[in-house]
Amino acid sequence: MKQLTKAEEQVMKVLWQLGNGLLMEVVENMPAPQPHKNTVATILKTLVEKEFVHIEPVGRIHRYHPSVSREEYSRSSLTHFVKGYFDGSFSSVVSFLVDDKKLSVDDLELLLRQLKKKK
Repeated sequence: MKQLTKAEEQVMKVLWQLGNGLLMEVVENMPAPQPHKNTVATILKTLVEKEFVHIEPVGRIHRYHPSVSREEYSRSSLTHFVKGYFDGSFSSVVSFLVDDKKLSVDDLELLLRQLKKKK
């Protein structure tokens, strides 16, 4: 899956939150300072080209729908990140987080319990 720019991710986050939206609905839900509607329209056009968004014609305007779920994109982005910075090793990521004190023993125990439940 292709990676998104920061601006594209911001627009996708709004669409994921809304479920779908018209251009002005997307603009109104962007974080402050809100970009100009032409900027958002250009980003939406790019997202359609990248197949992250599809268009539903509504008269003379368009309703934009996410074609990729937040979960699909998160999974792909995380995998891409781990491959790029940790040679594809998720255990190296966990070790890094523990060493950097971003993940506690309690967090690890919770993760282990969740893994055991899924077996």
